[in-house]
Amino acid sequence: MDEAFGRFLNVVDVEATCWADGPPRGESSEIIEIGICVVDTAGWRRGERRRILVRPRRSRISAFCTELTGLTQADVDGGVDFATACTRVRDELRGPYRTWASWGDYDRRQFERQCVGDVGYPFGSRHINVKERFATAFGLRRGVGMSSALAKAGLPLEGRHHRGDDDAWNIAALVVELARLGHPITG
Repeated sequence: MDEAFGRFLNVVDVEATCWADGPPRGESSEIIEIGICVVDTAGWRRGERRRILVRPRRSRISAFCTELTGLTQADVDGGVDFATACTRVRDELRGPYRTWASWGDYDRRQFERQCVGDVGYPFGSRHINVKERFATAFGLRRGVGMSSALAKAGLPLEGRHHRGDDDAWNIAALVVELARLGHPITG
């Protein structure tokens, strides 16, 4: 077991294949990038930042997806298969032993959809929806997008929006800011 159990939080953002008008016949949305930023909750600092490119099996990168994420088919063709990506999250980032967080529930649901058969779910059961926590802390009736939340909190958008590692880094900045304002994200 992680000797610092509870001290580190994995902030996760995924990018998935997408289309302007829905998937072509026979294709379905699947994870193509996993971005993770580890937050040390002892000092509420962002730490390790990781990007895992994932080679899709049931879909291709559309022009819309490339425009949105900057990822091309050649980029993801050089990635690892989804099972290997999950193994890395589980083993290298202590996925089952750390609380994990994402902006909304999309990322959690996407992992649940894809972790079937011999692909084990790489996280424990402790997931935090940062979008909900942010809305509550800021007295919003409903959640806002991540870039709007950054603006509302007075934080810059760092990197490229809709890139897994950059979005995880930015969500982690919101987690740190929430803690600074007296609303720490804990499992």
